[in-house]
Amino acid sequence: MRLLTISDVKLPVGTNEKQLLAIARKKLGAQPVHFVIKKKSLDARDKNNIRYIYTIECADAPQPKTETAYAQLPKAKQPGERVLIVGGGPAGLFCAIRLIDRGIQPILIERGGSVEEREAKINAFFTAKLLDTQTNIQFGEGGAGTFSDGKLNTQTHSPLNKEVLSVFVRFGAPEEILYLSKPHIGSDNLKKVVKNMREYILAQGGEVHFNTRLEDIVVQDGKLTHAVVRKLNAYMGGGNPEKIPVSALILAIGHSARDTFEKLLSKGVTMHAKNFAVGVRIEHLQSKIGMAQYGKAYTRLPPADYKLVSHAKDRAAFTFCMCPGGYVMPSASEEGGVVTNGMSNYARDGENANSALIVQVTQADFGTDAPLGGVEFQRKLERAAYRAGGETYAAPTQLVGDFMQNRTSTRFGEVQPTYAAGTAFANLREVLPQAVTETLQFALTDMDKKLRGFAASEAILTAVESRTSSPVRIERDETLQSVSIKGLYPCGEGAGYAGGITSSAADGLRVAEAIFARFSESGDNN
Repeated sequence: MRLLTISDVKLPVGTNEKQLLAIARKKLGAQPVHFVIKKKSLDARDKNNIRYIYTIECADAPQPKTETAYAQLPKAKQPGERVLIVGGGPAGLFCAIRLIDRGIQPILIERGGSVEEREAKINAFFTAKLLDTQTNIQFGEGGAGTFSDGKLNTQTHSPLNKEVLSVFVRFGAPEEILYLSKPHIGSDNLKKVVKNMREYILAQGGEVHFNTRLEDIVVQDGKLTHAVVRKLNAYMGGGNPEKIPVSALILAIGHSARDTFEKLLSKGVTMHAKNFAVGVRIEHLQSKIGMAQYGKAYTRLPPADYKLVSHAKDRAAFTFCMCPGGYVMPSASEEGGVVTNGMSNYARDGENANSALIVQVTQADFGTDAPLGGVEFQRKLERAAYRAGGETYAAPTQLVGDFMQNRTSTRFGEVQPTYAAGTAFANLREVLPQAVTETLQFALTDMDKKLRGFAASEAILTAVESRTSSPVRIERDETLQSVSIKGLYPCGEGAGYAGGITSSAADGLRVAEAIFARFSESGDNN
């Protein structure tokens, strides 16, 4: 049997991928019985010779399927009380799935609604400005990433990243994410995938409770003993608190669970403020981005993306969460605040491209060394954006040309805004700190040198992009438990250990394995 891996296979744009089979057959000297694409990327450095670059694997005999078999936790070592996961985003969902794979049936609670309920309430916010502070873009099944582009590329190099992609495919994501250099699922597909994950958890004996919030924790002698949860009811203020004995509690709470941060801090959980970034969303015509990146060939290629960094000023500025063919999303989770985010569906077929354009901020900007100083810094910006937008949840907006000239815009040009809750012209220098706006001004000019048209005068800036990552880190030890309370497992982006869907999901897997190790190796079932 011959098994070959063939790298650096180049095909011009528009070439049928069946050509890869012919290449494999020639290299192998026989008709491939086994053939898979291992990697696919686009080389657009030369706009006159844009090519796809492949790595393929082929063999002249069938290959055995490799399926991971996870050791199960024996019945004698099962936790004495339930394992509770707080948060139904990627960290919480992946943690639940891995625990089930290991023979532990968790309870998962999510303060927001199911993905179906989320869609209805988000649409009500867009059209009637009815903000549900528990079910929105930030909170609900799948987490904030469900209403995003579903990008799965990550800056981390964890060996768990491939496992994350495999789990997504297991629950219905396109198989191409296993080999694309910039994999994405799309918000439309993500909704289906997270629903499949929920159904699996329930079918395997786990529990999932929506509209249920962590209210408090009970600690004795430095060890967590109980969680206090409340079933929420928007019309009656919620049900009675329920005290649940737990052996472990996973805090997969997301970066916007500000009330939970406050409660944990009051209970003595060690945390500190961390750096993050704030700024705006920038929108261009997707066709202009395609032309700038690929030239006239853009019409035959997938919607173009970009990733830009500028060090032209004292602070770094960079683009983040770029959504080709996407939409700027109204993403508030607190009354009296305006927050933006980006979303695109799998086809990325919207007229506009958008991206966060953000600037680093540090504790020196917060004006305090308090652990929740970054939270208050975010709130201040979000409330300023709300006021600048007319206090209707419309977002303050300014054309790039007007921003550069420090004047309020009066009309839109070729780019029309996609922010569904409405926009209001404002001078964004009155919304964002001076250090941020000065850096943005330098960065726009600098980035335009790298991507022609990025600083086009009719591109749109919409504020405020404030929820780029968690403003806190909840300290944990080498066992992944809180340094101050045993049995409490800070996890994912909200706890400060991830930045995006893939790294959050990977941290969920990591925490699940730590819990399995605790019960299986030490015999600690309390």
